[in-house]
Amino acid sequence: MAPISHRAEKTMQRDALIRAALPHVPFDGWSRKTLLAAAESAGIETGAVDRLFPGGVKDAVAHFMDLADRQLAEDLKAAELAAMKIRARVTFGVRAKLERWTPYREAVRRALALTPLPPFAGGVLRDWYRTVDIIWKAAGDTSTDFNFYTKRGLLAAVYGSTVLFWLYDKSEDCAATWAFLDRRIADVMEFPKVKARLAERLKSLPDPRRVFARMASFRRP
Repeated sequence: MAPISHRAEKTMQRDALIRAALPHVPFDGWSRKTLLAAAESAGIETGAVDRLFPGGVKDAVAHFMDLADRQLAEDLKAAELAAMKIRARVTFGVRAKLERWTPYREAVRRALALTPLPPFAGGVLRDWYRTVDIIWKAAGDTSTDFNFYTKRGLLAAVYGSTVLFWLYDKSEDCAATWAFLDRRIADVMEFPKVKARLAERLKSLPDPRRVFARMASFRRP
């Protein structure tokens, strides 16, 4: 077995610290107090907190989001997505991300509450893009043209609205969230059809260059 690199070892320590922090977040939020309590719970020297997260809470929250996406990638890799249709693969991806962290929704909510603050601004948007990119790639998307950005933009909107719904969902086993997700995914899957119909209709319209040329000719003395 190859020796673990220093970088990999540091990542493992960060992961352990974040996982140990999750039960403390509902009481003390994402704070230095939480990170110190987590270090004690995980059997990590408290002095290592500053070494592992030199940027403090900002780095800890960013690592929490990164950990969630790495876990998502592993979950999707282990799933039998090939037997599913594209819509089912995408839906499965969003559910896989949220179901794993349902016991820690308060930690997610508190992390998102920090995002409007200057040190955290932009972090959630980067995380959402990374999440939907992981899901689309796992679903088999290989597009490199404009569709690449369209798919990710549409799914980011679906994912974001579903996360907000999920955070406050009180239904059993989050059944209301999954119903909400199914409706939003259905809207996304309709988009290519709508775009195709629009493109077909545009073909029947007169060439705007000819229209403008004709209008210009009418203005001539």
